[in-house]
Amino acid sequence: MNIQDVILGILCKQPHSGYEIKRHFEEYFSFFFDASFGTIYPTLSKLEGLNLITKEAVRQEGKPDKNVYTITEAGKEHFRSYLVQPAEKEVLRSDFLMHLYFGDMADEETMNTLLREGLQNKRDMYTDLEQKMNQLDGKLSPHQKLCIELGLVQYKAFIMKLEHVLESSGEGPAPS
Repeated sequence: MNIQDVILGILCKQPHSGYEIKRHFEEYFSFFFDASFGTIYPTLSKLEGLNLITKEAVRQEGKPDKNVYTITEAGKEHFRSYLVQPAEKEVLRSDFLMHLYFGDMADEETMNTLLREGLQNKRDMYTDLEQKMNQLDGKLSPHQKLCIELGLVQYKAFIMKLEHVLESSGEGPAPS
């Protein structure tokens, strides 16, 4: 999976501006795929150069023109070929887990702080994702809903494990 395939998938539904594509990443993909404007706009230029999308400048009243991107037939075919490929092995990058892995080189207080902060961070992420799912519920396809539910399951498992570790270490019940 790469950013090009993701953007083509977004554009398969309907044309979007770069801003709308970024918002799509924030609303739907935030828990498993991230992209900045610094990645999105160069990718859009590359896709346009490959004739996988087209760009149209749209005038706006009292605002600068915005570019709206539309997928071409070649872009749709490219995206369809992505969908039939086996899913790549997932790669998880987590600074929290890296700190935890090397935790035996830190003092206990530092590690307990890391665990408490990690727990609170996952709780916040869980709450945010749950709210997004509730807000988008009627707009989600069954596959999209399953995707978010799987994210919630992962967060919940992480939260439960950290709560157990903190309670078992004598840190007392993990604050909510």
